[in-house]
Amino acid sequence: MKNDMWKAYARGMAAAMNSGGVVVPAGLLRAYRGIGLSDGEMLLIIQLLTYRQIEQVEFPTPEQLADRLGLTSMAVGQMLSRLMKEGLLAIDEQMDLMSGIQSERYNWNGLIIRSAEWLADDAKQSVQNDKEQQQRAAASAEQPKASDLFTVIEQEFGRPLSPMECETISAWLDQDKYPDELIRFALKEAVFAGKLHFRYIDRILIEWSRNRVTNTDEAKAHTQKFRGGRGSS
Repeated sequence: MKNDMWKAYARGMAAAMNSGGVVVPAGLLRAYRGIGLSDGEMLLIIQLLTYRQIEQVEFPTPEQLADRLGLTSMAVGQMLSRLMKEGLLAIDEQMDLMSGIQSERYNWNGLIIRSAEWLADDAKQSVQNDKEQQQRAAASAEQPKASDLFTVIEQEFGRPLSPMECETISAWLDQDKYPDELIRFALKEAVFAGKLHFRYIDRILIEWSRNRVTNTDEAKAHTQKFRGGRGSS
């Protein structure tokens, strides 16, 4: 009979655990490691929450907490002292106006505020990282790598570039400051004219530079004007 009674008690406890629980702030669970709490200290905080929310005990003793945590009361006392030293935990004194009895309660506002500050900094850093990543992606899209240009020219010539030809391309980019897109368009013009050699491409770029052509749209307009004038003559 006694076994049946305890089994019924266990089923009742299981039902109670399924129907209710301790409210632990989600932000605290996310931030506790970031603010320097160990897993053991976080479990201690959860036990303090349990005592207050479930058992209406505002100030459990180190012995009570030690029994729950499987630690010595000295170890629990050291954990509580560290949390108070860090400003994460405090002890408030209060008096019952009716009975005049003074009591104490744990106050973890410092822990909540520190966690909120950490979460705000983490969110700010995340936004900053996303912004920097977008800027890098945009810069990469606007400024194609020089190695891509070398590959494109090699493909058009159908052979590997010589060291002197590589130096010429580097000079176009670094010394003459020709935009990547302009060199690519000059290459297309050389292919169109059937004069696929570096000297002809260089002459095209020099001609555009003299006429202050700085992008492909201006180069197209200049080329059409040149072809139109040559056709009419």
